[in-house]
Amino acid sequence: MSISASKAAAASLLLAGFVSGCSLAPRYARPSAPVAAVYKEAPSRGVRWMAARPDAAWPRGKWWEAFGDTTLDDFEERASSGNENVAAAAESFLAARAVIKQARSQYFPTVTAGASATRSHISATPFGFSSNASFTEYSLPLDASWMPDFWGKVKNQVEANVFAAQASAADLAAVRLSVQTELAVDYYGLRAQDALAVLLDSAAAADADSAAVNRALARAGLVSDQPRADAEAQAAAARAQAADARILRAQYEHAIAVLLGVSPSAFAVAAAPFVPPGAQVPVGVPSLLLQRRPDVAAAERAVAQANAQIGVARAAYFPSLTLDAQGGFESFIAADWLSWPARFWSVGADAGETLFEFGARKAAVLQYRALYDEAVANYRQTALSAFQQVEDDLASVRISSQDAQAQSEAVAAAERNLEEEQARYRAGLDPYLSLLAGRLALLSYEQAELSYESQLASAEVQLIEALGGGWDASRLPPSKRLR
Repeated sequence: MSISASKAAAASLLLAGFVSGCSLAPRYARPSAPVAAVYKEAPSRGVRWMAARPDAAWPRGKWWEAFGDTTLDDFEERASSGNENVAAAAESFLAARAVIKQARSQYFPTVTAGASATRSHISATPFGFSSNASFTEYSLPLDASWMPDFWGKVKNQVEANVFAAQASAADLAAVRLSVQTELAVDYYGLRAQDALAVLLDSAAAADADSAAVNRALARAGLVSDQPRADAEAQAAAARAQAADARILRAQYEHAIAVLLGVSPSAFAVAAAPFVPPGAQVPVGVPSLLLQRRPDVAAAERAVAQANAQIGVARAAYFPSLTLDAQGGFESFIAADWLSWPARFWSVGADAGETLFEFGARKAAVLQYRALYDEAVANYRQTALSAFQQVEDDLASVRISSQDAQAQSEAVAAAERNLEEEQARYRAGLDPYLSLLAGRLALLSYEQAELSYESQLASAEVQLIEALGGGWDASRLPPSKRLR
């Protein structure tokens, strides 16, 4: 290798060392979190919502497709791109990426340029003789300054901003997941109200038929007018309940419209039967939750950001060096402005170190250490809250499933009882009041069954949200891509 080549290589290495600098931030390690081996509330296999298949089978992104409802699939796709909260979170992430570019710009020199033409006249008074001297000065300066990152201040600031952008990306995922699950809960709530309205309309129609029959029997003098009045009262009550169900359905419909980012006035959902999701959710083990929850990932990235900020604060202990260079052209004659003899230049360096600041730098380091400890505590609390939410939703799914199954058995028993009451009423063995009581009991059990099924559907969706919705930390933008 030639001498000139060696010098060039040495200069390149020196420049790389200046740019990269050292790092005064503590070596980062992911904080520990209290993790149990298994979920306490997880039931044994055999429950219809529990998966007996590997975690990889769960949809990684579009988890709602496991429910098999094409209308819900369409709504979820629209909400993922049209919801305003998601749009705001996406813009926040883009802003965080722009901050990284701002920090990275400090790796490189700042260069400014300008041009001026100044016309001046010299006063005669200071010199004691008459003067009428006037001249024009033409100037084209170029200034450059650079502060090498010897102590890693810029490097750690860039690192901190990268971690902040990753946390913002996780926040975006959390907002999107929240919108998706809220949409699914509202959708199944709407479908439950559809089913309830159909149930109550059917009951009202049956009571209206009974009222007509009893009215004819009363006119014939075969029965009193009481059965007719009771049937009409129950028909009116069922119609009123159906109206309440349609009010709640309309509210669900309006909420879905807002989640999709459209005006409720221009949005409608056609009525359809209520089909419970019955998703097979792969719960996994608690340790996986730390990677599957976007809010936990955001909290962990906040810890990494706080760790890098300690390095930024430590760099203030060391001297700063600024390299300055100036050059350009200057002349009193326009024709000679850009000529070679009109050139000028200067090169210099400034070094500075704070000698007395009465503990300000130490206090700053202590501040960022405390902020780091705060971020660690927040991370652990976020993890604990995540475990709590999963345990809560597991218990809710398990108990709601048991309630729905028990209520289904109660409905079957009430149907058998009503069949017997109808036979006894037709045979003249029991009064109409007994038949009406059987109808009311069945309607009450059917309403309760629908309510439990709706609760179970909501609990299943919320469990998916608690488990991260198929998201994992590998979806965060890598550091190299953000730089």
